[in-house]
Amino acid sequence: MKLIYNPVFLKHDTGMHPENIKRLSSLGKLPITELESGEKYLELVHSPEYIKKIKDLSINGGGHSDDDTIVSSGSYEAAIYAVGATIMASKSGDFALTRPPGHHAHKDYSSGFCLFNNIAIAAQYHANQGKRVLIIDIDGHLGCSTEKLFYNSDKIMYWSLHQYPAFPGGGDADEIGEGKGEGYTINVPLPPGSGDEIYMDAFETFLPVAKEFNPDIVGISTGFDTHQFDLLLDLRLTVNTFYKLGKIISKNFTNVFATLEGGYNIEYFPRCLYNFLDGMNGNHMRHTERHTDSLIQTFYEYEGRKALGIQNLKKYWKSI
Repeated sequence: MKLIYNPVFLKHDTGMHPENIKRLSSLGKLPITELESGEKYLELVHSPEYIKKIKDLSINGGGHSDDDTIVSSGSYEAAIYAVGATIMASKSGDFALTRPPGHHAHKDYSSGFCLFNNIAIAAQYHANQGKRVLIIDIDGHLGCSTEKLFYNSDKIMYWSLHQYPAFPGGGDADEIGEGKGEGYTINVPLPPGSGDEIYMDAFETFLPVAKEFNPDIVGISTGFDTHQFDLLLDLRLTVNTFYKLGKIISKNFTNVFATLEGGYNIEYFPRCLYNFLDGMNGNHMRHTERHTDSLIQTFYEYEGRKALGIQNLKKYWKSI
Protein backbone atom coordinates (compact mmCIF):
# COMPACT_ATOMS: atom_id res chain seq x y z
CA MET A 1 0.00 0.00 0.00
CA LYS A 2 1.53 3.30 -1.09
CA LEU A 3 0.44 6.91 -0.66
CA ILE A 4 -1.57 8.70 -3.36
CA TYR A 5 -0.96 12.44 -2.94
CA ASN A 6 -1.13 15.63 -4.95
CA PRO A 7 -0.58 19.29 -3.87
CA VAL A 8 -4.10 20.10 -5.10
CA PHE A 9 -5.27 19.06 -1.63
CA LEU A 10 -3.48 22.09 -0.18
CA LYS A 11 -5.84 24.36 -2.14
CA HIS A 12 -8.50 23.59 0.48
CA ASP A 13 -7.36 26.55 2.60
CA THR A 14 -9.10 26.62 5.99
CA GLY A 15 -6.71 28.98 7.78
CA MET A 16 -6.38 28.25 11.52
CA HIS A 17 -9.11 25.62 11.47
CA PRO A 18 -8.19 22.24 13.11
CA GLU A 19 -8.49 20.59 9.68
CA ASN A 20 -5.82 22.63 7.90
CA ILE A 21 -3.02 22.48 5.34
CA LYS A 22 -0.42 21.59 7.99
CA ARG A 23 -1.95 18.13 8.34
CA LEU A 24 -0.36 17.18 5.02
CA SER A 25 2.55 19.63 4.90
CA SER A 26 3.76 18.12 8.20
CA LEU A 27 4.77 15.06 6.19
CA GLY A 28 7.40 16.98 4.23
CA LYS A 29 8.02 16.43 0.54
CA LEU A 30 5.90 13.59 -0.84
CA PRO A 31 5.87 11.84 -4.22
CA ILE A 32 3.21 13.43 -6.42
CA THR A 33 0.58 11.28 -8.14
CA GLU A 34 -1.23 12.43 -11.27
CA LEU A 35 -4.93 12.30 -10.45
CA GLU A 36 -8.22 12.09 -12.27
CA SER A 37 -11.01 14.44 -11.24
CA GLY A 38 -13.74 12.65 -9.31
CA GLU A 39 -16.44 15.15 -10.31
CA LYS A 40 -18.27 12.60 -12.47
CA TYR A 41 -18.67 10.30 -9.44
CA LEU A 42 -20.22 12.82 -7.05
CA GLU A 43 -23.85 11.97 -7.86
CA LEU A 44 -23.30 8.39 -6.76
CA VAL A 45 -24.17 9.65 -3.26
CA HIS A 46 -24.71 13.44 -3.45
CA SER A 47 -27.61 15.44 -4.85
CA PRO A 48 -27.03 17.74 -7.85
CA GLU A 49 -28.30 20.69 -5.81
CA TYR A 50 -25.75 20.11 -3.07
CA ILE A 51 -22.89 19.66 -5.53
CA LYS A 52 -23.81 22.97 -7.19
CA LYS A 53 -24.02 24.69 -3.81
CA ILE A 54 -20.44 23.73 -2.88
CA LYS A 55 -19.12 24.53 -6.35
CA ASP A 56 -20.78 27.96 -6.42
CA LEU A 57 -19.61 28.78 -2.89
CA SER A 58 -16.04 27.94 -3.87
CA ILE A 59 -16.17 29.85 -7.17
CA ASN A 60 -17.50 32.91 -5.36
CA GLY A 61 -14.58 33.03 -2.93
CA GLY A 62 -15.73 30.64 -0.23
CA GLY A 63 -17.33 30.87 3.18
CA HIS A 64 -18.87 28.45 5.65
CA SER A 65 -20.99 25.59 4.27
CA ASP A 66 -22.05 24.88 7.87
CA ASP A 67 -20.91 26.01 11.32
CA ASP A 68 -17.85 23.73 11.33
CA THR A 69 -16.93 23.42 7.66
CA ILE A 70 -14.99 26.00 5.66
CA VAL A 71 -15.03 26.34 1.87
CA SER A 72 -12.25 28.35 0.20
CA SER A 73 -11.81 29.31 -3.44
CA GLY A 74 -9.78 26.15 -4.00
CA SER A 75 -11.93 23.77 -1.95
CA TYR A 76 -14.16 22.44 -4.73
CA GLU A 77 -11.15 21.52 -6.85
CA ALA A 78 -9.43 19.84 -3.89
CA ALA A 79 -12.61 17.98 -2.98
CA ILE A 80 -13.31 16.54 -6.42
CA TYR A 81 -9.71 15.38 -6.72
CA ALA A 82 -10.00 13.84 -3.24
CA VAL A 83 -12.88 11.78 -4.62
CA GLY A 84 -10.82 10.90 -7.68
CA ALA A 85 -7.85 9.88 -5.54
CA THR A 86 -10.04 7.65 -3.39
CA ILE A 87 -11.53 5.93 -6.45
CA MET A 88 -7.97 5.50 -7.75
CA ALA A 89 -6.85 4.01 -4.40
CA SER A 90 -9.80 1.61 -4.43
CA LYS A 91 -8.60 0.22 -7.76
CA SER A 92 -4.91 0.00 -6.87
CA GLY A 93 -5.09 -0.97 -3.19
CA ASP A 94 -3.41 2.20 -1.96
CA PHE A 95 -3.91 5.01 0.58
CA ALA A 96 -5.48 8.26 -0.66
CA LEU A 97 -3.81 10.99 1.39
CA THR A 98 -6.51 13.57 0.79
CA ARG A 99 -8.18 16.71 2.06
CA PRO A 100 -10.94 17.57 2.76
CA PRO A 101 -12.04 14.46 4.66
CA GLY A 102 -15.39 12.90 3.84
CA HIS A 103 -17.24 10.61 6.23
CA HIS A 104 -19.49 13.33 7.73
CA ALA A 105 -20.60 14.67 4.32
CA HIS A 106 -24.27 13.84 3.75
CA LYS A 107 -26.23 13.50 0.54
CA ASP A 108 -27.33 17.12 0.59
CA TYR A 109 -25.38 18.94 3.29
CA SER A 110 -21.88 19.24 4.70
CA SER A 111 -20.85 18.47 8.25
CA GLY A 112 -17.79 17.97 10.43
CA PHE A 113 -15.14 19.50 8.10
CA CYS A 114 -16.32 17.28 5.20
CA LEU A 115 -17.59 18.31 1.75
CA PHE A 116 -17.96 15.10 -0.32
CA ASN A 117 -18.00 11.60 1.13
CA ASN A 118 -14.93 10.05 -0.46
CA ILE A 119 -15.25 6.57 1.07
CA ALA A 120 -18.99 6.33 0.41
CA ILE A 121 -18.60 7.32 -3.23
CA ALA A 122 -15.91 4.69 -3.73
CA ALA A 123 -18.03 2.08 -1.96
CA GLN A 124 -21.08 2.85 -4.09
CA TYR A 125 -18.93 2.76 -7.22
CA HIS A 126 -17.88 -0.81 -6.48
CA ALA A 127 -21.32 -1.89 -5.21
CA ASN A 128 -22.76 -0.78 -8.56
CA GLN A 129 -20.43 -3.33 -10.15
CA GLY A 130 -21.91 -6.11 -8.04
CA LYS A 131 -19.23 -6.18 -5.34
CA ARG A 132 -19.77 -6.65 -1.63
CA VAL A 133 -18.03 -3.77 0.12
CA LEU A 134 -16.84 -3.55 3.72
CA ILE A 135 -16.10 -0.11 5.17
CA ILE A 136 -14.02 -0.09 8.35
CA ASP A 137 -14.12 3.34 9.95
CA ILE A 138 -11.27 3.72 12.46
CA ASP A 139 -11.65 7.49 12.80
CA GLY A 140 -12.46 8.49 16.36
CA HIS A 141 -15.80 10.00 15.33
CA LEU A 142 -18.76 8.11 13.93
CA GLY A 143 -18.92 8.52 10.15
CA CYS A 144 -22.55 9.58 10.44
CA SER A 145 -23.15 10.08 6.75
CA THR A 146 -21.50 6.83 5.67
CA GLU A 147 -23.64 5.00 8.22
CA LYS A 148 -26.82 6.74 7.06
CA LEU A 149 -26.17 6.24 3.34
CA PHE A 150 -25.87 2.46 3.67
CA TYR A 151 -28.14 1.82 6.66
CA ASN A 152 -30.61 -0.10 4.49
CA SER A 153 -28.03 -1.95 2.39
CA ASP A 154 -26.96 -5.59 2.61
CA LYS A 155 -24.28 -5.04 -0.04
CA ILE A 156 -22.21 -2.51 1.90
CA MET A 157 -21.32 -3.27 5.54
CA TYR A 158 -20.33 -0.31 7.72
CA TRP A 159 -18.22 -1.01 10.82
CA SER A 160 -17.23 1.92 13.02
CA LEU A 161 -15.17 2.12 16.21
CA HIS A 162 -15.57 5.57 17.76
CA GLN A 163 -15.74 7.56 20.97
CA TYR A 164 -19.24 7.72 22.45
CA PRO A 165 -20.57 10.21 23.35
CA ALA A 166 -18.87 12.61 20.95
CA PHE A 167 -19.57 14.55 17.77
CA PRO A 168 -21.72 13.98 15.74
CA GLY A 169 -23.87 11.97 18.17
CA GLY A 170 -25.35 8.55 17.51
CA GLY A 171 -23.41 5.39 16.89
CA ASP A 172 -24.64 3.39 19.85
CA ALA A 173 -24.49 -0.41 19.81
CA ASP A 174 -28.21 -0.77 19.05
CA GLU A 175 -27.82 0.98 15.66
CA ILE A 176 -27.39 -2.08 13.44
CA GLY A 177 -29.20 -1.11 10.21
CA GLU A 178 -32.77 -1.30 8.95
CA GLY A 179 -34.71 -3.24 6.33
CA LYS A 180 -32.41 -5.31 4.12
CA GLY A 181 -29.51 -3.70 5.94
CA GLU A 182 -30.46 -4.93 9.41
CA GLY A 183 -27.35 -6.50 10.90
CA TYR A 184 -25.02 -4.87 8.36
CA THR A 185 -24.09 -1.84 10.49
CA ILE A 186 -21.68 -2.51 13.35
CA ASN A 187 -21.21 0.29 15.85
CA VAL A 188 -18.61 -0.10 18.59
CA PRO A 189 -19.03 2.87 20.97
CA LEU A 190 -15.89 3.40 23.05
CA PRO A 191 -16.01 5.31 26.36
CA PRO A 192 -13.79 8.40 26.68
CA GLY A 193 -10.48 7.33 28.19
CA SER A 194 -10.33 4.03 26.30
CA GLY A 195 -6.72 2.93 25.81
CA ASP A 196 -4.89 0.47 23.59
CA GLU A 197 -6.19 -2.71 25.24
CA ILE A 198 -9.86 -1.72 24.94
CA TYR A 199 -9.49 -0.70 21.31
CA MET A 200 -7.74 -3.90 20.29
CA ASP A 201 -10.27 -6.02 22.16
CA ALA A 202 -13.08 -4.16 20.37
CA PHE A 203 -11.50 -4.67 16.97
CA GLU A 204 -10.78 -8.36 17.50
CA THR A 205 -14.24 -9.04 18.98
CA PHE A 206 -16.18 -7.82 15.94
CA LEU A 207 -13.60 -8.77 13.28
CA PRO A 208 -15.20 -12.23 12.74
CA VAL A 209 -18.48 -10.59 11.65
CA ALA A 210 -16.67 -8.47 9.07
CA LYS A 211 -14.92 -11.60 7.79
CA GLU A 212 -18.17 -13.57 7.69
CA PHE A 213 -19.65 -10.84 5.48
CA ASN A 214 -17.00 -11.99 2.99
CA PRO A 215 -16.35 -8.67 1.22
CA ASP A 216 -14.94 -8.41 -2.27
CA ILE A 217 -13.25 -5.12 -1.40
CA VAL A 218 -12.48 -3.31 1.88
CA GLY A 219 -12.24 0.46 2.32
CA ILE A 220 -10.70 1.98 5.45
CA SER A 221 -11.91 5.37 6.64
CA THR A 222 -8.57 6.10 8.25
CA GLY A 223 -8.61 8.70 10.98
CA PHE A 224 -5.89 9.14 13.59
CA ASP A 225 -7.85 11.27 16.05
CA THR A 226 -8.05 8.26 18.38
CA HIS A 227 -4.43 8.98 19.35
CA GLN A 228 -3.94 9.93 22.99
CA PHE A 229 -2.66 13.42 22.14
CA ASP A 230 -5.25 14.35 19.53
CA LEU A 231 -6.86 17.75 19.99
CA LEU A 232 -10.53 16.87 19.54
CA LEU A 233 -11.20 13.58 21.33
CA ASP A 234 -10.46 11.74 24.59
CA LEU A 235 -9.34 8.30 23.44
CA ARG A 236 -5.86 7.09 24.40
CA LEU A 237 -4.40 5.05 21.57
CA THR A 238 -0.68 4.97 20.92
CA VAL A 239 1.06 4.82 17.54
CA ASN A 240 1.65 1.11 18.22
CA THR A 241 -2.05 0.37 17.79
CA PHE A 242 -2.18 1.80 14.27
CA TYR A 243 0.61 -0.61 13.33
CA LYS A 244 -1.31 -3.53 14.85
CA LEU A 245 -4.48 -2.51 13.01
CA GLY A 246 -2.62 -2.43 9.71
CA LYS A 247 -1.18 -5.89 10.34
CA ILE A 248 -4.53 -7.40 11.31
CA ILE A 249 -6.40 -5.85 8.39
CA SER A 250 -3.73 -6.96 5.92
CA LYS A 251 -3.73 -10.50 7.32
CA ASN A 252 -7.51 -10.94 7.24
CA PHE A 253 -8.62 -9.16 4.06
CA THR A 254 -7.60 -8.78 0.43
CA ASN A 255 -8.33 -5.86 -1.93
CA VAL A 256 -7.92 -3.22 0.79
CA PHE A 257 -7.68 0.52 0.21
CA ALA A 258 -7.76 3.54 2.51
CA THR A 259 -8.60 7.23 2.50
CA LEU A 260 -7.77 9.89 5.08
CA GLU A 261 -10.33 11.20 7.54
CA GLY A 262 -9.32 12.92 10.80
CA GLY A 263 -6.20 13.27 12.95
CA TYR A 264 -5.29 16.77 14.09
CA ASN A 265 -2.07 16.61 16.12
CA ILE A 266 0.47 17.38 13.40
CA GLU A 267 3.39 16.18 15.55
CA TYR A 268 1.93 12.68 15.89
CA PHE A 269 -0.05 12.45 12.67
CA PRO A 270 2.97 11.35 10.56
CA ARG A 271 3.92 8.68 13.13
CA CYS A 272 0.38 7.28 13.16
CA LEU A 273 0.15 7.28 9.37
CA TYR A 274 3.49 5.61 8.73
CA ASN A 275 2.91 3.01 11.45
CA PHE A 276 -0.40 2.10 9.84
CA LEU A 277 1.28 1.77 6.43
CA ASP A 278 4.10 -0.30 7.93
CA GLY A 279 1.52 -2.67 9.39
CA MET A 280 -0.37 -2.93 6.12
CA ASN A 281 2.85 -3.53 4.16
CA GLY A 282 4.39 -6.03 6.57
CA ASN A 283 7.30 -3.76 7.41
CA HIS A 284 9.03 -3.11 10.73
CA MET A 285 7.18 -0.66 13.02
CA ARG A 286 9.21 2.55 12.85
CA HIS A 287 7.62 4.49 15.76
CA THR A 288 6.78 3.31 19.29
CA GLU A 289 5.16 4.68 22.44
CA ARG A 290 4.56 3.29 25.88
CA HIS A 291 1.37 1.20 25.86
CA THR A 292 -1.71 2.81 27.44
CA ASP A 293 -4.16 1.11 29.81
CA SER A 294 -7.69 2.15 30.73
CA LEU A 295 -9.18 2.87 34.14
CA ILE A 296 -11.21 -0.03 35.53
CA GLN A 297 -14.40 2.06 35.40
CA THR A 298 -13.80 2.72 31.71
CA PHE A 299 -13.24 -0.99 31.06
CA TYR A 300 -16.46 -1.95 32.88
CA GLU A 301 -18.42 0.57 30.80
CA TYR A 302 -16.86 -0.77 27.61
CA GLU A 303 -17.66 -4.38 28.55
CA GLY A 304 -21.33 -3.50 28.96
CA ARG A 305 -21.45 -1.82 25.56
CA LYS A 306 -19.61 -4.73 23.94
CA ALA A 307 -22.08 -7.22 25.39
CA LEU A 308 -24.98 -5.19 23.98
CA GLY A 309 -23.34 -5.09 20.56
CA ILE A 310 -22.82 -8.85 20.55
CA GLN A 311 -26.41 -9.46 21.68
CA ASN A 312 -27.78 -7.24 18.90
CA LEU A 313 -25.74 -8.89 16.14
CA LYS A 314 -25.69 -12.56 17.13
CA LYS A 315 -28.99 -13.42 15.43
CA TYR A 316 -27.59 -12.21 12.09
CA TRP A 317 -24.09 -13.68 12.21
CA LYS A 318 -22.81 -17.08 13.35
CA SER A 319 -19.32 -15.84 14.16
CA ILE A 320 -20.15 -13.45 16.98
